[in-house]
Amino acid sequence: MAGSDDDDKTEEPTQRKLDQAREKGDIIYTPEVGAALSLIAATAIVAFMSGPIVTEMARGFISFIAMPDQLSAEPHSLMAIMGAVLLKLLAIFGLTAIALAGAGIASRYVQDRPTFTGEKLTPKIEKLNPIEGFKRVFGKQAFAQFVKSLAKLVVVGAVVTWALWPHDAELENISLLDPGALLPFLKDKVVAMLMAAASAAALLAAVDYVFTRQSYMKRQRMSRREIKEELRQQDGDPMVKAKLRQIRMQRSRQRMMANVPQASVVITNPTHYAVALKYEAGETPAPICLAMGVDSVAARIREVAEEHDIPIVEDPPLARALFATAEIDRPIPQEHYEAVAKVIGFVMRLARRRGRRRSAL
Repeated sequence: MAGSDDDDKTEEPTQRKLDQAREKGDIIYTPEVGAALSLIAATAIVAFMSGPIVTEMARGFISFIAMPDQLSAEPHSLMAIMGAVLLKLLAIFGLTAIALAGAGIASRYVQDRPTFTGEKLTPKIEKLNPIEGFKRVFGKQAFAQFVKSLAKLVVVGAVVTWALWPHDAELENISLLDPGALLPFLKDKVVAMLMAAASAAALLAAVDYVFTRQSYMKRQRMSRREIKEELRQQDGDPMVKAKLRQIRMQRSRQRMMANVPQASVVITNPTHYAVALKYEAGETPAPICLAMGVDSVAARIREVAEEHDIPIVEDPPLARALFATAEIDRPIPQEHYEAVAKVIGFVMRLARRRGRRRSAL
């Protein structure tokens, strides 16, 4: 059943899936990158910072060999010599430790955006299962890690041997070297060995990171059903969205109908389209569209207009044009000013005539 689920996961993971994995502490990480950066940092410290220290130690070493009779055998003198040597060594090891710590922190940022979560620290019952523990220790993944570590050891050892092999004769005759040249010679060979090991470790880390990333992305793959479910969770259930859209439209229609009594004129098709406009000289710079609709909505606009004695003018071309270009609660487009002005002028003249007739009566 699990194999069938894995076969269904053929789609690349979404950003949300990757973010959720990161929140759980599941990120792209291989310790080989940290080991390589640490080795490179240590090599740089030894190569560039140990030269002056080794030179000074060599001078002291020469004095110790050439004039041993002049050195005091008092305990405090020997302690002073040992303290000076230890301080020089601590300087090298201290800088190396700082470089290693910085490289370890940098390796997190190089591989993936670091995250802080307590998910990995949460106790899990399955970790106490001896069968699962046996699988973790002797399973395929553990065996793969063992083979990888063994291969890394062989490769690094081979590269270091290759780097030191040309100096085989010099190493055999190391006892014949001048005491003052011994420490610089050893320093150069240690640096060469570290550079070879760091180069091999960097190459292995790059290869391991590529395979780790591919394995991580494959593990995060999703099925089409999971992608659809994620989209549904993000965007909402389509049925719920449709219901909400319907409710918003109903409320918008109710507000629109409530504005119809304020209209100055309603322009109709006469049956399929209706557009309610408001224009007050000196108040509105241009006619404003209060409401518009087709079919049943248009019929309702006409009914409300008749109930409130709003003039209704039949102009099919203008009604269709306004419906296509006008926006609710916005001034009408400028290209319709002239046509609408004629309609409003007609309505205003008609209203004045009615007013005169009423006053005459």
